[in-house]
Amino acid sequence: MGALLVCPECAHEWNPADVEEEGARVIKDSSGNILTDGDDVTIIKDMKVKGSSNTLKVGTKVRGIRLVDGPGDHDIEAKVDGFGPMNLKSSIVRKA
Repeated sequence: MGALLVCPECAHEWNPADVEEEGARVIKDSSGNILTDGDDVTIIKDMKVKGSSNTLKVGTKVRGIRLVDGPGDHDIEAKVDGFGPMNLKSSIVRKA
């Protein structure tokens, strides 16, 4: 498929340049900046938090993230003030 690789089982597409030679994943934020452990990020859209009546608002700052292979597309583990520990998707954050 041109420059993209495609999984024959699930049709997931990815760019091989986004993966380092060692096989480690490169995780990018919504703007395309590469994220690393310990970075500070900002939430870019409102999210309902499962099991809570509160909403995670735009502009909420999250400090000291950890990159993990979490459930589904959730590749960031962090402690959010007022909500506690949670997993986030890199597509809804921007590097601060």
